[in-house]
Amino acid sequence: MALKLIQRFPLLGQFGILRYPPVGPVLPSRLLRTRSEGQSSCVGYVLTSSSSKKLQSDYGIRNLTTIVKEPSFVVSSVGLHKDSSPRFRLTRLHQPTAAEDQAFQQRLTNCSSSRQVFKLLRSVEIMSDTMAAAALHRVADLEQEGASLKDPTVLENDTLRALCFRLEQDSGWLTDAGIVSTLLAGTRLFMDPWSTLMVRLVSESQERLDRGQMSVRQLCNLGQAMLAIGGSSCVMLEQVMKQIQEPADWSLEDLIAAYMLMQGGVGQDGKYHHLLNAMHTHARKMTYCMDPPAVSGLLGALVSLNQMQAMPLVISLCKQSVHHVPHFADDELTAVLGALMHFGYSDHDFVEAMERYVPQMAFTSHPETVTMVMQFFGRRNILSETVFDAIAESFVYRADDYSTSQVTRQIMALGKFGYLPPNAADVFRKVETILCTRLSHFQPRTLLNLLHSCTLMERFPVNFVPKVFNNFFLQELQEESTGLDPIAMAQLTQLYMTLKLECPNYKGLRLHRNYRVKSFLTSGRSLETSVDGQLYNSVKNGLVRLLGARSNFGSKVLTPYCYTLDVEIKLDEEGYVLPASQNDDVHKRIALCIDGQKRFATNKRQLLGKEATKQRHLRLLGYEVVQVPYYEFELQNKTSAIEYLHQKIFPHTYRMSW
Repeated sequence: MALKLIQRFPLLGQFGILRYPPVGPVLPSRLLRTRSEGQSSCVGYVLTSSSSKKLQSDYGIRNLTTIVKEPSFVVSSVGLHKDSSPRFRLTRLHQPTAAEDQAFQQRLTNCSSSRQVFKLLRSVEIMSDTMAAAALHRVADLEQEGASLKDPTVLENDTLRALCFRLEQDSGWLTDAGIVSTLLAGTRLFMDPWSTLMVRLVSESQERLDRGQMSVRQLCNLGQAMLAIGGSSCVMLEQVMKQIQEPADWSLEDLIAAYMLMQGGVGQDGKYHHLLNAMHTHARKMTYCMDPPAVSGLLGALVSLNQMQAMPLVISLCKQSVHHVPHFADDELTAVLGALMHFGYSDHDFVEAMERYVPQMAFTSHPETVTMVMQFFGRRNILSETVFDAIAESFVYRADDYSTSQVTRQIMALGKFGYLPPNAADVFRKVETILCTRLSHFQPRTLLNLLHSCTLMERFPVNFVPKVFNNFFLQELQEESTGLDPIAMAQLTQLYMTLKLECPNYKGLRLHRNYRVKSFLTSGRSLETSVDGQLYNSVKNGLVRLLGARSNFGSKVLTPYCYTLDVEIKLDEEGYVLPASQNDDVHKRIALCIDGQKRFATNKRQLLGKEATKQRHLRLLGYEVVQVPYYEFELQNKTSAIEYLHQKIFPHTYRMSW
């Protein structure tokens, strides 16, 4: 075996593994391979539980069967050759039946800890190489946490070490599927790429790859493994991509594997965009047969790759999701909702399916999933009393287990519409309790969002506002977002204005002028919705004919109170219209709110919370607010539009003809 490995040394150089011992400083990286000016150069890194050690090139040739490692992390054959227990034997001739393999996979899925996986392994009499690889993947599922393992010592478990030793010894006869799946599992478990097991698996994979007989799924698994070991510049990864052909004849499993490979980093920065577009076209034809994991996985990949041009595929996946809503796992539903928000799409049937499902899951699903449901309806401007009422009811009982971010995002969704659920008193009592007990746990921006959202529902957190007006808090807010952005300053200003207008007894801290804005109407996210241009022009033409001249009303007028008026009409003491430029002898100011569709919920004729707050504040500031909603004005013709505006603005006066 040693001779066979030594003979493979030239081959190992092709995919970027060096033959030198690990020394030098600690660096958080994996085995890398890069190119420079037409020549390849390789820098290797040994992964450990707490660090990775750079492989220097000025040391002697390394024996591949000797592993230099930190004993708590690296998996190798050391210590397993004689007295290791238990011992595994992978079957070669008598493969498990499909039923046995399926039963094993189901038992693996039911394992909720690595210890249970190891117990299952010790109980299996017949095991194929793919079953062994599946067991390693299940351990990775349970132990992987970001870029490390929750418990690195799991790799020192005798059962795992014995299994790895058997895979190492039998690597030469493993199936293509077993080789690449085991290699991928090794990268997911952050095994030392210099261990004998990993070196042999990579070497065998290279030989199988050179034969050009791997399936698409096997190529994709190998590609993911090499991406983890050698990065996107790895020569072996490039060889894999050359063998992945057009997807016209791919199975669904092949398609999903290819998307996972692209999502892992191969498809970033527009690379392989022709292949991606062909995959999108093929995927649209197969959405009808996709199960919940496939739908959520595909949508997640599209988000990671930011495939905005794949909207036809997103729409097809959303329609398929309608059938799976009750069957999605929590993480799958979270991924689907996040993707639909990312692409700005919602489907009427999907919304109805969610309305049927949410009352069943509000008390039992993961807090992040419940929160994501609220975010989805809020972001898509969909006011669903069924959904909001069910989650508001569960909020009262479950909020203590929510993070501060989850609490805030759920309240923000209610504030988006200024919607008060039937149990609003209990909800805000719970919010107040959380603020009292966990105020220091809130990030500055999160706390500001929560308090501001409360005011949109006419709930005024007077006891907690001094916290956000405090200079120390404002400095923290600036540091958190690298300077205060316009929306944060606008929220602070509106919060202060709300207290001055609606809580006259408030005597707490004032917001310093340096943190106030002059206008709530800004580009992008804003505390006001700009007027719809087409609707505004129609109303303007009617006003000119009603008032006799364009100079008799102002347009898009910025008030001293930060709000922008769509139209302002000034009247003297006797009720006559004054020129818009005149500021003397103004007895009444009429604020005409020309409310287009974007100022309402998409499914109901209810103003958004920020628009209702604006109109409420304008009335408190002395304006007579006249609302002209799109659904009323668009029913008028040119003649009736003038009469409509007259009845709206001057309901008690006779209209004169000009």
